[in-house]
Amino acid sequence: MKYIPHTYQEYATLRILDTNFIALLLEMGLGKTVSTLTAIDQLLHDYFDADRVLVIAPLRVAEDTWARETAKWDHLQHLRISKVLGSAAARRKALKADADLWVINRENVEWLVGEYGSKWPFDTVVIDELSSFKNHQSKRFKALRRVRPFIKRLIGLTGTPAPNGLMDLWAPIYLLDQGERLGKTITGYRDRYFVPGQRSGHVVYDWKQKQESEERIYEAISDIVVSMKAEDWLELPERIDRKVPVRLTGKAAELYKKLEKELLLEYADADVVASTAAVLSNKLLQMASGAVYDEDKGVKLIHDAKLDALEDIIEAANGKPVMVFYNFKHSLSRIQQRFPQAQILRKGSAGNEDIADWNNNKIPLLLLHPKSAGHGLNLQDSNCRTVVWFDQIWSLEEDQQANARVHRQGVKHNIVVIRLVAERTMDEDAVDALERKAAGQDALMAAVKARIEQIKKVS
Repeated sequence: MKYIPHTYQEYATLRILDTNFIALLLEMGLGKTVSTLTAIDQLLHDYFDADRVLVIAPLRVAEDTWARETAKWDHLQHLRISKVLGSAAARRKALKADADLWVINRENVEWLVGEYGSKWPFDTVVIDELSSFKNHQSKRFKALRRVRPFIKRLIGLTGTPAPNGLMDLWAPIYLLDQGERLGKTITGYRDRYFVPGQRSGHVVYDWKQKQESEERIYEAISDIVVSMKAEDWLELPERIDRKVPVRLTGKAAELYKKLEKELLLEYADADVVASTAAVLSNKLLQMASGAVYDEDKGVKLIHDAKLDALEDIIEAANGKPVMVFYNFKHSLSRIQQRFPQAQILRKGSAGNEDIADWNNNKIPLLLLHPKSAGHGLNLQDSNCRTVVWFDQIWSLEEDQQANARVHRQGVKHNIVVIRLVAERTMDEDAVDALERKAAGQDALMAAVKARIEQIKKVS
C-alpha cells in the first residue's frame, strides 16, 4: 500500500529525526507505528544515524504489529525485523539474525540487559507504550536505566502518558533525558513538585501537587514531548458514552451491604472474607457484577442483573457484532454460559485468525480482557457499533486503550461505549475515578500539544 502521510504524521516523523530523545504522545488511532518506522528507515538508510534498532513493546504488539506494519506499506517492505520472543534459546538466535529492527516484549527487557550489560549493542531504542515504564521500582525500568547511557536515540510512544497522575511522568521522562528536566531521582521530583498527603508513620501513601507544579512540569518537558489528540486531526465518527444503571435488589443488595459493613459473608463451605481495604474494593466490584470469589477460590453467585442488561443490549444491536470487556474470570464464564455464541480472543496465530474473523463480521459477540486487548489490536473494520464494559476497572490506561481498539482511524460509524454500572456500589466509584483521571490526562495532552499549523505559519 502506498503511504500518503497525514500532516501530523509528517510532523511526528520530522520530530523523531530532529530530536534524539523524544516522547510522542499520539492518541490511539493516529498511526504512530508507521510514522516511527518511516523515521527509522530514514535514520538507517538516508541519514546513517542509526545502526541497530531495538523495539520494546507489549507481547502481542511485538508478535504482530511491527512486522505487519512493515509488510503493509510499500516504502517499508525492505525493512527486516527479527522477533526476540519465545524461549531463551530462540531469543538468542533472533538476536544474531541479520536484521534492521529487533523487537522484544517488555517482560524480557531485564533478560536482554543481562545478556549484554556494558556491551549493549542498540544505539536506537523505541519504547512502544512508554507509560508501561512508569513504575520507577519495576525491574524493566531499572534494567533499561542501566544501559540508558549507551543509547544514542530513544523514542517513546504512548497515547496515555500519565494514566494515574503526574507522578507517573518521572520514570518515562528520565529514560528520555536521564533526569535533566524532572530531576535525577524520584525523591527530588516529589520534593520539587509535590507535598506529602496521607501517611502512616514515615510512609506517605498520597502526594499532592504543589501550586503551579502542573504548569512547571509541562513547561520543563515541552521540548522533548509532542502531544496529538485524534479529535484534532481525524474526522472520526462520534463516540457516545452511556452509563446503564443496574439495580441490585432483594438478597443481592443485602449481601453487598453486609460485606461492605462486616467484611465477611458466611457460607457453609467457604466464607467470603475481605481482610484489607484493597481486597474489599475488589470483592465489592465482583459482587456488583454478579459473583464473588470465596476463600477457597470458589465462586458465589450473587445476581444476574448485569447478564439481563447485556441480553437487552445484544438484542438491541439487531444482529450487529457486540464487543464486551470483562475483568473477572467468573464474569467471563457466566457470560459464556448465558451467550453460547460468545468467543474470546485466543493467543498467537489463532488470535490473528480471530481478529480477521471479527473484522469480517464472523464473530457476533467478542469477549475481551482489557489487559490482553489494550495495545496494537486493530478491531475497527467490523460492523460493531456497541462496546460494553460488563465489569468496571480502575485503570485509565487500560480503559482508553481498550476503547480505542474500535474507535480509531478507519472506523466508519458511530461507536457507543456502554458501562453497566450497579447502582450504589463500587462500580460508581470506579467510573467516577476514571472520569477524574481522564480530566487530568487531557490537561497534560493539551499543555504539550503540537500546534503544527501555527508552526508552519511562523516558519
